Amino acid sequence: MKKQVDFMKKKTIDAFNDASISVPFIIPEITKNDKNAVLNALNSRLLTDGPKLHKFESVFAKFTGAKFAVGVSNGTAALHLSLKALGIGKGSEVIIPDLTFVATASSVLLTGATPVLVDVDEDLNISIPSIKKAITTRTKAIIPVHFAGKSCKIRQIASIAKKNHIAIVEDCAHAIGSKVNNKHVGTFGQTGCFSFYPTKNFTTIEGGMVITNSKHIADFVRSARNHGISKTLASRFAKGKPWNYDIENPGYNYRLDEIRASLGINQMKRIKKMNSLRKKATNYYTEKLRNVNGVVVPDKSIAAEHVHHLYVIKITRKYSITRDILFNKLLKKGIRTSVHYKPLHMFTTFKKMAKVSGSLSNSKDVYSQILSLPIYPSISKKQQDLVIHNIEKYEGRRRSRH
Repeated sequence: MKKQVDFMKKKTIDAFNDASISVPFIIPEITKNDKNAVLNALNSRLLTDGPKLHKFESVFAKFTGAKFAVGVSNGTAALHLSLKALGIGKGSEVIIPDLTFVATASSVLLTGATPVLVDVDEDLNISIPSIKKAITTRTKAIIPVHFAGKSCKIRQIASIAKKNHIAIVEDCAHAIGSKVNNKHVGTFGQTGCFSFYPTKNFTTIEGGMVITNSKHIADFVRSARNHGISKTLASRFAKGKPWNYDIENPGYNYRLDEIRASLGINQMKRIKKMNSLRKKATNYYTEKLRNVNGVVVPDKSIAAEHVHHLYVIKITRKYSITRDILFNKLLKKGIRTSVHYKPLHMFTTFKKMAKVSGSLSNSKDVYSQILSLPIYPSISKKQQDLVIHNIEKYEGRRRSRH
């Protein structure tokens, strides 16, 4: 095992320059072609709001089956502009899962609305009964998160939303490529919001996308991402006076530049292959860990609609040590892991500004158990074996309850 660790240290570069790390938590897939695409974009004289962005939007819309795709600066911007396009603001309530990244809640607060935190199911996706209980006369939208790359029960959510005249903004940050009955996530609600952060299934470093079948929403987002300006940069200089434009609505600087769009176009060519490699790594983890006493692996029955952004295990009381102790032991062995996520109700800001619906019992319970293992297309079986070996090592007796 020592030779294996030494070998991997030579081959692996940790993002945080820690020489002791042999299995990083994430390695973005950046190829020579990706670098060339970025360099080619830099040689262009139009570095923002140009043809590369428009091509990226077109490619992304075709991939997801949406009529429109609008590139923005990040996933948070995508959520924020979607809510603004739907008229969400002060006095509105927006239902979101308690177990999600802070951006889901922050985007609601940015509109002046109140995030309403609800519980999750055992699979860590938003709970249908909790949604139903949280609906009030002020509920204007639901943001279901397709957690870890697995689609949530979006058809049931869509039915609830329709019955109650509530909008749906799908948080698809984990779920590029995930489908329900051959229909891509993000196309069930009014909008779907994607993130291209370096940890995601493909990356533009920073970046995001709004998809929609509504021309009105697409036009709003396209204008609002660029300060509310009514014309593109190219059209302003193509004819007439470039300063002669209107501001239709107050807007933001949420643009996606040509450099990142070029990277996105190139990465999209490989997204199916990268997702396939993630699935292969997932299956290997599951095969090796499913019989470890005290470890609960993700439900394999949903794999067909899963793009495996995260591989989240649960460390139960049957395991010999706690989740936090295991985290530290793995780190000492050069293995980075993480937790997705600290529940929103535990943060100071959301204690003050969010509304809690129900007991959040499952969210509270799973938080002490969940652990995200390293997973990315380039992870090797040797690296996975090192992770597996060090988890198997502590398989054992039930801990006492004191």
